Amino acid sequence: MNRPPESFVFVQEDRLLEFTTTCFEKAGLTHDHAALISRLLVNSDLRGVRSHGTRTVNGYCGSFEGGYANPQPDVRMVHQTPTAVVLDGDGTLGYLPMVRATEQAIAKAKEVGIGMGLVRNIGHYGSAGHYSRICMEAGCVGFSVQGYQGQGNAGGSDPKPQLGYFGNPPISFAIPSENESPVVLDAATCIMADYQRGEEFDALLSKIPAAFFKSVGYTAVASLLGGGLTGFTLPDGEEVRNRWSSAKLGGMVLAIHVDSVLPQATFYAETDRMVRDVRETYQPMPGTDQAILPGGIEEERMREHRRDGIRYGEMEQESAQSVSQRLGVPLPWD
Repeated sequence: MNRPPESFVFVQEDRLLEFTTTCFEKAGLTHDHAALISRLLVNSDLRGVRSHGTRTVNGYCGSFEGGYANPQPDVRMVHQTPTAVVLDGDGTLGYLPMVRATEQAIAKAKEVGIGMGLVRNIGHYGSAGHYSRICMEAGCVGFSVQGYQGQGNAGGSDPKPQLGYFGNPPISFAIPSENESPVVLDAATCIMADYQRGEEFDALLSKIPAAFFKSVGYTAVASLLGGGLTGFTLPDGEEVRNRWSSAKLGGMVLAIHVDSVLPQATFYAETDRMVRDVRETYQPMPGTDQAILPGGIEEERMREHRRDGIRYGEMEQESAQSVSQRLGVPLPWD
């Protein structure tokens, strides 16, 4: 899904930011809220993470317009300790509340070494890498996951669904570096993507069961840390969840301040060494031309897209055209 599109138009970063921000404003968001979400979505497009970029704007705006998500939330703190903060997202998408939680987690980490931000009663928060990267850019190791209510209940499906495909919540670790690309795992927990279902994939269940058992475990852990730990099942949030139907999710971000543990330069040098050694001493994966750790290809694509323009594929164009026509916002390409 996140391979470069074969058919595309070039879109410049500033025009895509303006288009996306205007769409969200037309859907009822304040300028600052609209600009924040737009910045994160365009960042995903710049990195080549098409699945979580501005392709989602049409659906997100529809959620605000249709009353499923709150365009004017009152994001508030409900609990705080020296190392953690819990926010209520008031039924909006997860982006704004999670950024605020991340900023507070970083502040706590710089005071005591580690900080955690938890958000409940939110909708989709997009790529987990948004929040782990904010931590990384502040000199911290970042970790983020999201969970939703009822994860693990198949709802009486007959036949029962296959456990090997259990859930696929977002998960991200971001580890800073100095001279090499940072190491950023920005993924989902299932070994298979949501669209990879069928006989050819089912055959793998018995061939590589360990891989599926690992992804089942990752899904359970991510869902509980990014969901249950946020308190999104507490009764005091029922009014919000009943009013805004998309507010069934939670989110967690953890920041570890590197300089509180050891000199920052020492850790960054070790990250650089690992990235460099992998590149120079390993063969690339089949079908690729570089031995590269997660995060490296996103850095390359961001530099390329900022220089040449974002390659905007057919799916992205269709989504933009739909929201453009509905909200009367000019398209961001000629």
